[in-house]
Amino acid sequence: MTIALWCVLAAALLPYLGTVTAKAGGRMPNAANRGPREWLEQLEGWPKRAHWYQQNSFEAFPPFAAAVIVAQLLHAPQARADLLALAFIGFRLLHFAFYLGDLAPLRSLVWFGGMICTVWLFVLGA
Repeated sequence: MTIALWCVLAAALLPYLGTVTAKAGGRMPNAANRGPREWLEQLEGWPKRAHWYQQNSFEAFPPFAAAVIVAQLLHAPQARADLLALAFIGFRLLHFAFYLGDLAPLRSLVWFGGMICTVWLFVLGA
């Protein structure tokens, strides 16, 4: 399996980094497990931002996964596809850190970097 495809798995797991962080920071009581989405919306501060990261990661995943698959199907240069996929994961990890740190301008910048990687992966096979 290629590095780019392994990055699809990593990207699929990244939302749960936000989930675990939000729940740990908010000290989720057992009773809240009956309505975790309701409970998560009531969080404040960095636990709420971790939850927002989780939601954003679920949104960013499908286009990235599709882009990697398209690049693989179109036999794009593998080294470049791998590099772009790794860069996407790096941008998403920075996005998490900047979300937690409430650094909105930097968060937006690295979000844009991840989107550039996604679009570039689509174009790479052309």
